[in-house]
Amino acid sequence: MIILFILFLLTFSVFRFQQERNRFPPGPTPWLFLGNLLQKDVLPLFKSYPKLSKKYGPVFTIWLGPNPLVVVCGFEAVKDALITHSEEFGGRSPIPMIDEITKGYRIIGKEKRWKILRRFTLTTLKNFGMGNKLMAERISEEARYLVEKIESFEDQPFDVIPTITTAASNVICAIVFGKQFSYNDKIFIQILDILKAFLNFFLSVPGTIYAAMPNVMKFLPGPHNRIVSDWNKICDYIRTRVDSHKKTLDPDNPRDYIDCFLIKLEKEQNSSIICMEDLVMTVFELLIAGTETTANIISYGIILLARFPEIQAKIQQEIDDVVGPNRQPSMEDKVKLPYTNTFVHEILCFQPGSTETFPRTTTQNVIFKGHVIPQGTTVLPLWASVHFDPLCWDNPDKFDPAHFLDKHDEFQKKDAFFPFSAGKRVCPGESLAIVEIFILFTNLLQNFTFELTMDPKEIDLNTLFIRCRQVGKHRYIRAIKCKI
Repeated sequence: MIILFILFLLTFSVFRFQQERNRFPPGPTPWLFLGNLLQKDVLPLFKSYPKLSKKYGPVFTIWLGPNPLVVVCGFEAVKDALITHSEEFGGRSPIPMIDEITKGYRIIGKEKRWKILRRFTLTTLKNFGMGNKLMAERISEEARYLVEKIESFEDQPFDVIPTITTAASNVICAIVFGKQFSYNDKIFIQILDILKAFLNFFLSVPGTIYAAMPNVMKFLPGPHNRIVSDWNKICDYIRTRVDSHKKTLDPDNPRDYIDCFLIKLEKEQNSSIICMEDLVMTVFELLIAGTETTANIISYGIILLARFPEIQAKIQQEIDDVVGPNRQPSMEDKVKLPYTNTFVHEILCFQPGSTETFPRTTTQNVIFKGHVIPQGTTVLPLWASVHFDPLCWDNPDKFDPAHFLDKHDEFQKKDAFFPFSAGKRVCPGESLAIVEIFILFTNLLQNFTFELTMDPKEIDLNTLFIRCRQVGKHRYIRAIKCKI
């Protein structure tokens, strides 16, 4: 009798699961209960999408446990979804790990709160110099500290990742906290270690399983419990900084983002939409966005420079010709440094295995590319499929800054360039990231030549970006001081 009952439950589950599958675009056959989670020919998507899109088209469904994920591939399809159908694909899907930490108080949240916090954050960042000369000067100051730090290694191999991460984080910390940290500050190092561990977990197999089955996983032992515990430490630290700001707040002279938020809360005491925890969790998200993404890209770019010394030499020659050795490069030099600018864009574009943007959610039933996608469906625009689309790029699998040069060797922007997302949910820190990456790179290459301490053939470009996210000692870069 028990066996018959189990068989009935299994048959009923298979029937219901098949009915559910029929509501979404086709895709690889999932396993019952687990979906495609443990299928190596499906995950990770940056490896499998060419085969899957060839079989199922630019829109297909994979299953993360019992949850469908509609994947959109290729420049035309992604552009159509995020720009032409920006409203339909403009919702934000739940992110279980971040939801567990922030309890819903955050900038990446529900529509009404998201609009208020996003608008306020954009305005505040601009007021503190994002996109103008003031911010560029702050980044140039941090570039000087970074150069001094790398000089201290005295041509010896060093781990590029924590060094660059500190510099990148200090830029956003200057805006948020009104201060920059010493490269040896123990609290700051602990915060950066937690940030790195969080992102690594978020992109790992355990992180994917947690995202698919959070209501089950949070009752089980595993690395997710450590992540939540560590992140509570960061939130507690932010709260102490907020309390300190309250005691010294001058409403007429705001010093940083926290001050501006406190002034806004004071003016809107009766608001039921945002509160003090929104401040804490928005700072939390700004730290993530302003630290790890930028640091990983710059670290990745340094290793690529060492891997392709002919590209590095060409950039250095351009900097020498335009800037010379006696002053710092600045954003005003960007127009006169077209090859350097193309390099920055190429590293933003050429990232096999890079972090995909946070998924979107359909805000209504939508017919897209011949498929009916129900309201509330999680949708993932696959950036790798845009930046490696052979219909948009010549030799997309080859790292080549010339992808962004016209026939006159001048910089040209490409339509199929979405490193900061597109449409309604485009990253608010795009202009800050571009300025930061450009200034840090030009300052580094004015002062150093980067060399590999390992055989270049051992550098796998398909896994290099993933390695740049990993915690550990990777001493395969040497910075040789340029002769002046």
